Amino acid sequence: MPTVQIEGREAVTAAEGQKLVLALEDGGVDVLHRCGGNARCTTCAVEVVGGSAGEIGEAEATVRGNKGITDPAIRLSCQINVHGDLTVKLIKTVESTGLDAGPRPQD
Repeated sequence: MPTVQIEGREAVTAAEGQKLVLALEDGGVDVLHRCGGNARCTTCAVEVVGGSAGEIGEAEATVRGNKGITDPAIRLSCQINVHGDLTVKLIKTVESTGLDAGPRPQD
């Protein structure tokens, strides 16, 4: 099982191919996902600082462009399927924003 190391927190494990946002949430991380994991809001964005998050798909590329995100290390955790160890830095959390996490993304 791949390991996701979160800067400043304990690592979590992910099932092979699991969405990163779900691995984080299931591991007790208060990650945001206001649009329910549909690549619309960018609240689940993380900075990938180690490992490979895979290619950026069309839905993620569209919302990144619409929101002006140009840094290739900033990725939407709802659009990453974990296939290997990753190290990420959280950008927004329930605690840091005071927002409700949003509906749980589908598997």
